[in-house]
Amino acid sequence: MPNDLYATVFENNRRWVAEKRASDPDFFTRLAGGQSPEFLYIGCADSRVPANEIMGLEPGEVFVHRNIANLVVNTDINCSSVIQFAVEHLDVRHIVVCGHYSCGGVKAAMQSQDLGLLNGWLREVRDVYRLHAEELNAIEDETARYHRLVELNVEEQCVNVIKTAFVQKSYRRRGFPIVHGWVYKLEEGLLRDLQVPFEEVL
Repeated sequence: MPNDLYATVFENNRRWVAEKRASDPDFFTRLAGGQSPEFLYIGCADSRVPANEIMGLEPGEVFVHRNIANLVVNTDINCSSVIQFAVEHLDVRHIVVCGHYSCGGVKAAMQSQDLGLLNGWLREVRDVYRLHAEELNAIEDETARYHRLVELNVEEQCVNVIKTAFVQKSYRRRGFPIVHGWVYKLEEGLLRDLQVPFEEVL
């Protein structure tokens, strides 16, 4: 990051604090008092998809976990810990897996090149392709096939969330959280709900 941009970040921070305090003097006091978000957002690490902003929500309203290609892998203790904490301690009512079109991770998984350390991680997306190969291979347009894989990847990661013990136990006992699959379109800034049939998978 260039030095001038680095310095700008801190200036932006001071300006943001001043604006928040001017409009809501107790904003930071409330934040420091604890969090009770209704949403757990599991999204891609892509810098163009800021969770709070695209949802129009404030700090403290969304618990966030992000990684390349918005994956929920059962051997990933980081993601599993986030889900458990969100469900058992924050009592989130909704868990969202949000992918996005133009996802570099999904695009890389569609190619056969050696990606080094990423090979193992993106194997999860390649497995999604394998599970849906008949549908995907029938799509002649490469961009349309790529977009469909983004959607299918979100749906499969939703299934992985739904199948976790924390989510299953909580839903049977309390009726929440509900798991949702969304896709974000960068060119429009709009979210699309894929209408994942949560209760059928559960």
